[in-house]
Amino acid sequence: MTQQGITAPLPFVLRTSAIYAIAAAAGIAVANIYYNQPMLGLIEEALPGQATGLVPTATQLGYACGLFLLVPLGDIVERRRLIVLQFGFLAVALVLAALAPNALLIVLASLVVGLSATVAQQIVPLAAHLAAPERQGAVVGTVLAGILTGILLSRTLAGFVATHAGWREMFWLGVPMALAAGGLMALVLPHAPPESELSYGRLLSSIWDLWREFAVLRLAAITQALIFAAFTVFWTVLAFRLQAPPFGLGADIAGLFGIVGAVGIFAAPLAGRFADARGPAPVVAMGAIVTLVSWIVFGAWTSLAGLVFGVVLLDFAMQSALVSNQHIVFALRPEARARLNTVLMGAMFFGGSIGSASGMAAWQFGGWPGVVVLGLIFGAIATAMQFACIARSRSHTTGS
Repeated sequence: MTQQGITAPLPFVLRTSAIYAIAAAAGIAVANIYYNQPMLGLIEEALPGQATGLVPTATQLGYACGLFLLVPLGDIVERRRLIVLQFGFLAVALVLAALAPNALLIVLASLVVGLSATVAQQIVPLAAHLAAPERQGAVVGTVLAGILTGILLSRTLAGFVATHAGWREMFWLGVPMALAAGGLMALVLPHAPPESELSYGRLLSSIWDLWREFAVLRLAAITQALIFAAFTVFWTVLAFRLQAPPFGLGADIAGLFGIVGAVGIFAAPLAGRFADARGPAPVVAMGAIVTLVSWIVFGAWTSLAGLVFGVVLLDFAMQSALVSNQHIVFALRPEARARLNTVLMGAMFFGGSIGSASGMAAWQFGGWPGVVVLGLIFGAIATAMQFACIARSRSHTTGS
């Protein structure tokens, strides 16, 4: 036992089948915060009101709040039970969304869906904890590939179901999927005792201590927040962009873009293996640069082919940066992995909520050119931060 908690490794071998099961459950969980994006136009038609446009923002904000209020519990509560219970709460939240009778209640239900869907981020640090140290990057990369699969295919599934059956039916479909994922985790995961003996109040206050202590954590969190803001700007506005001239396409086509972006699935395990072998920092810098390049493509190549090529770059960049940043922060203090993940992912989804809200505003006031400028700003700031970090590292090396 250390000063802050129990750090003895679990007597458990993480088999390949268990890794894939964990990845699948994490993907099912995180998919719920993206179902609304290709369906937003249909939801607005059924539940008219200015509040309906806030559905993606409310979902992202709920996810960010859950990261700070629920995910740290993984350091002080038996984690298998916590994960199974949270999947149950997610199923209830989806029922509320399916039954919502007006714009205000669909926004509130979306907030609860986002809050509950943070079970995905209970799973990631547990997977890192269960993995052998020399395979941690690869295991986390595989789990994150599952998460990206959930993110991308959620849009395809939601667009198809909403077009052919209705948007409420998509939320109803999510209910048995959440319950099945919770049951799978009950079967696959080992008993996972907490790694800390802190009280809940002290646990939450220690998150700020970690933020102040580790400059590397601050850099990773802010960079990932900016990259994810650029990512959510695109996905929030995509359905409207495709509905508008010259495209005139529906929610089902917006959903199909999830399949197009699926190439990013391969980025996570590759980035994890590279981080295990060579270090994660170069991959993070590359992710920031490619994010900026993707928005240059969106601005310069305005055809459907340009959207397709740009989204491949954007998804690849976001996922590569994420797995590498998680590799960085999980190594800072093993007994605080849930809280470190809270900082990184909380910042990321706070950035996502800013991206959703500002993306809608940019679309309303500036159309697609305004959206492109916004994405370029987020990508440029992330890239500048990474270059500044590289320059500082080189100057320190030269000085020594």
